[in-house]
Amino acid sequence: MHITSEILEACAKNDRRAQKQLYEYTYRVLMGVCMRYYSNEEDARFAFNNGFLKIINGLASVNLEEINYAGWSKRVMVNVLIDEYRKNKNHQTFIFAKDTDRELELYATNASNAGEESMNYQAIMQLLTTIPPISAHVFTLYVIDGYNHKEIGDLLEITEGTSKWHLSTARKQLRDRLEEIELLNEKRCAI
Repeated sequence: MHITSEILEACAKNDRRAQKQLYEYTYRVLMGVCMRYYSNEEDARFAFNNGFLKIINGLASVNLEEINYAGWSKRVMVNVLIDEYRKNKNHQTFIFAKDTDRELELYATNASNAGEESMNYQAIMQLLTTIPPISAHVFTLYVIDGYNHKEIGDLLEITEGTSKWHLSTARKQLRDRLEEIELLNEKRCAI
């Protein structure tokens, strides 16, 4: 299904049929984005519905003839997810360890192994739920959604340096989890 400017115009005029079509299209496209930020489907669906409402309300303020709906709606959804995070975040942030600059450089290097390459997207998203939420959000925004550290800092109301630290921490913790999984797999194969 392709979303045309006519469907978007009908949605902006509160045509319920067009809104249903847009909802079904948007759900298939953007629910995956929501699942990257939430560990359960119920919360992700709640956030998706909030985002969809914002998308519907925002249609009146964009040029519907020239809009790249997929890109624009994803940006709106990510912004809604970040707003939800800000609204619900616990103001007490726990830092597990302070890494030195040398360790940060070490963690920032790309490492690859067969276990990582064979993992599917769902498994990686599941691993993200095992690390602190702020680090998982920074990782998702940087690695998956393509934001830079300045944008992440602005969105999450943290400094650029803190964003870099959280990305490094997330990478290290994910690498540690992957190594644990690899060791378990090696033990299973040895039996």
